[in-house]
This record gives sequence, C-alpha cells and structure tokens, in this order.
Amino acid sequence: MVVPVLEEMRIKDLGVIDDAVVELSTGFTAVTGETGAGKTMVVTSLGLLLGGRADAGLVRVGAAGALVEGRIALPADAPAARRAADAGAELDEGALLVSRTVSAEGRSRAHLGGRTVPAALLAELGEELVAVHGQTDQQGLLRPARQREALDRYAGEAVTAPLEAYRHTYRRLREISGHLAELTERARERAREADLLRLGLEEIAAAEPRPGEDIELDAEAARLGHADALATASTTAHGVLAGDPADPEGVDAVTMVAEAHRALEAVRAHDPALGGLADRLGEVGILLGDIAQDLAGYADGLDADPLRLAAVEERRAVLGRLTRKYGEDLDAVLAWAEAGTSRLAELEGDDERIDRLGAEREELRRDLAHLAHTLTAARAEAAKRFAEAVTDELTQLAMPHARVMVELRPLEAVEGEESVDLDGRVVGCGPHGADEVELLLAPHPGARPRPIAKGASGGELSRVMLAIEVVFAGTAPVPTYLFDEVDAGIGGRAAVEVGRRLARLADTAQVVVVTHLPQVAAFADRHLVVEKTHDGSVTRSGVVPVHGEGRIRELSRMLAGQEDSESARAHAEELLATAARLASERRGDHER
Repeated sequence: MVVPVLEEMRIKDLGVIDDAVVELSTGFTAVTGETGAGKTMVVTSLGLLLGGRADAGLVRVGAAGALVEGRIALPADAPAARRAADAGAELDEGALLVSRTVSAEGRSRAHLGGRTVPAALLAELGEELVAVHGQTDQQGLLRPARQREALDRYAGEAVTAPLEAYRHTYRRLREISGHLAELTERARERAREADLLRLGLEEIAAAEPRPGEDIELDAEAARLGHADALATASTTAHGVLAGDPADPEGVDAVTMVAEAHRALEAVRAHDPALGGLADRLGEVGILLGDIAQDLAGYADGLDADPLRLAAVEERRAVLGRLTRKYGEDLDAVLAWAEAGTSRLAELEGDDERIDRLGAEREELRRDLAHLAHTLTAARAEAAKRFAEAVTDELTQLAMPHARVMVELRPLEAVEGEESVDLDGRVVGCGPHGADEVELLLAPHPGARPRPIAKGASGGELSRVMLAIEVVFAGTAPVPTYLFDEVDAGIGGRAAVEVGRRLARLADTAQVVVVTHLPQVAAFADRHLVVEKTHDGSVTRSGVVPVHGEGRIRELSRMLAGQEDSESARAHAEELLATAARLASERRGDHER
C-alpha cells in the first residue's frame, strides 16, 4: 500500500542556509551536523510548509526573501489529496508540491499543487501528514486536552463510535437548552407582546372593516358635504341641455341640435358631404339626450341627509384610528391583523413548546449520561493498556522503575453548563465527554505520581515522550514524524535504546530525527549531514548523505569531536554493528 512520504525539501535563504536540498526516504532518516550548522532549519522549514507563522527574522541576511519547497508522495485517494484537489491543487506524477515564501518584510505566500492557497490550508493538511516534535513542540502533549485526544486515538473504535454519538447528542442538547433558555428568559417580554397583539386584534375585529371601505367613505363624504353645489350644478346643466319646464319658450341644446339635424336630413340626397354631417349631428343629439337623462337621475338621487353625513364621518373617524395605529390605509391594517393573528398563535404556543422541549431535553440527558458512561468505561480500559505499554517502553529506555498512569477524573459540574447524573453523582459534560484525562509519572518506586510535566526531568521527559510516540505508532493518524533533538539530556545505554525505539517507530511511519547523539544516528536507514562552508553558510551541496567511511567519520566526530580518532572510529563501527544486529532481530520478530 502506498503511504504519504515526504521525499524532498529545498531550502533557500533561510537562516544560515543559502540554498540546500534535503533528500529524505522512507524509514528512519537522521540529520546531524556541528552546532550552528543549520540542522534545526530543517524543522523550521517543514514548519513553514505546514502553515507555521512566517517570520521575517528567518530570512537570510541580505536576501530579499526565503523559499521552502517540499515534495510529498501522496496516493490520489488519500484524504489529504482529496482536500488538496478541493482547493484546486493537482498532483505531479503522484506527488503533491508544496511551497512557502517569506519576504524580508514578513509577507508570505503559500502554494499547493500549482495553486495559491491560504497558509491555513497547509496547516490543515499538515495535521494529517506530519507530526513535529521538538524541545518546544512536545509541550503540546503535556496539555490534558491533547492527552485526552491521544488516548481516544489509541483506544480506537471502542471510543470513536460512542464519542461520535455523544457529540451529536451533546450538540442537540445544547441547542434545545439554548432554545428553552431563550423561551424562559423572554417569557415576560413575549407575554407583553401577546397582550398588545390581542388589544390590537380586538380593536380591529370590533370595527369590522372591509377592504377598500375607507376609499368608499371618502368619496361618499365628499358628495354629502357638497350636496347643494352638486344639485345646483346638475340642475343647471340639465336645464341647458333639455330645457326648463317652467319656461316653455326657452331654448335648449337638445332641441337646437335636433332642428339642425332635420335641416341637413332634408337636403342630404343632394350632397353626400352634408349627409355625413347630418349623421354626426344625430349622434350628438342622442349623446346629449342621454346626458340630460343621467343629469335628471343624478339630481333626483342626490342624498343631502345631514344624518347620513354624520354617520359617514363617524365611521371615517373609527377607521382613521385604526390606520393611525396599524397601517397607512385600511388594506395595510387588515394585513397587520392577519400577521398579528399568526404571531399571537405562535406566542400562545410557547407553553406547549416549553413542555415539549423540556421532555426532549430530559430524554437527551438520559442518552448523554449513558453515552458518557460508555465513553468513560472505554477510556478506562484503554488507559490501563496504554499505561502498561508506555511503562514497558520506559523500562527499555533505561527507566526500569518508572511507572506511567492515566488518570481519569469526572468533569466538575458548573452552574449554567450541561451536566448529567453518573452513578448517583452529578458531573459536568463537555463536547468530548464527562472525563478529564491526565498522564501521570512516578519516576521511581515510592514516588508520588505527578503530571508528566512536573514528575520528569528534561531527559526523562524526552524519553517519556518518545515512549508515548512509539506506543501511539500503530494508531497514529500521520505517516511522518519529525523529531528535533528530543534526545537532549540522554546518553549511554538510554541513548542506544532511544535509537532502537525510533527505528521501531520507523517500521510503521517515516521518521526524521535531528540529533546530536551518535547512538541515535547509528540506527538510521539514511544519514544526512549538514555542513557549512567557510563563510558560515549552507549551500546546495551542504546537506549530504553519508554512508560507509563517510558515516563512520561523522559518527566519530559526534563521539569524540575528532573524525580520525581510532578509538572513536572503533566505537562508531561498534555502534553501527549493534544497530544492524538489532535491526535484523527486529525484522526477524516481525517475520515471525
């Protein structure tokens, strides 16, 4: 099966490195070199590739900017490859190309598979691909939250399955609790809103308005208020058109048009033009007659009743009060009433919703308590196995009397936060369960177990961290480990065991170690030496693989500070032979 592997890094103008290429391989790669040669820049470079913070102080003095490029062999179906593809990146012959530039002013840019991407995306992919451990990086595992994550990963399906169900239940419980709190806290405010809506709806219902009624009443009020003027105008116009009955001799428009029409009709046979005019006068006469008839009917039907006018004005006043409160016109008032009815029904249903949500919350709490109990039991079982495994590793790392324990403590219940009843005790619930997890170390018999950060010296802490990583190797989610001098403070037989354990870790993952210990470097499958030129820089040829005689010389330098020391050479050869023998035994154990 193809697994992701960091194949190569190019580092340019970063720290003391002018331009160098670090060629890595599967298995165990050791990076060594004299103090100040730039070994740690390998770790810094990888940190940049993984989305770490860009710092202008990393740029080589006199350079415009620094560049780090990496090539990661990556199967197309790997989660990191799919995530990169989602960002528009492309694989180059089965490898993902990653680069990061940092200008002398501190600006940085990240590229992934030929595409510009945010540095945060590199950090996201880095979490899936590489675990970096250095003198400061290892501090992360000293935090209880990281220890809980590590224990859950070690426990595997026994924890991950109930943890997923727990998280789903926890999120739903938080949602329900939040909604209930809102309904309860706003109960008084919502009651006031409901009362105001009822008053408004009752007022509108009592008035019984009709759509468009306000417009109709406006028109009627205008007619009633000017009834005398309207009657005079319509009567006068009717008299002009149809004549005044009180004046038989009077001349009216209908009669005059009729006479003109008759005159033209008498001679239309002699001239078609006059016939057309006669027809038009006939139409005018008919229209005038209709208008005169309508004016007579209008005048007869005109209502000048002051009581009706008073009733209309009173109704207009009632509707006017509604439009002042609820809308600019009667249609808007009716629309407000419709929306208010719906809102009131929602508000009046709060009590029912509170009861329903409360019942659901109690059911969720019971489910959460059951899942929390299952999680605690699974973690306790895994914690026992994990503690025993790490303790066994420490025995091989020259800490035969050390004992590691994993303490599980129930979360303290906090008022206002979620809590459950576990075995008759109320405990707090967080998004990851009801447990606090902490690694404890008793470095020797009779010592009281203490948190590993406080119970171990510097050298012991490095060995504890390495033991933890070896135990995690089979369940670790990343394919590559980078250790930056985590073997500090270790020497003698313990150093040999550190190298042996790193080699064992390399059986299941790619391991890159920046080290100053020859006992560790002797176990590497590939040995790289960082060399500076006379001007203090590291050039393209400054990171070189060594083997055979070259490797013996480097190990001799690391042992005695002298490459040509006969005793150092003999010791170096002995270390290589021991490492080869132990590797052969390990491979034989695997085959069996």
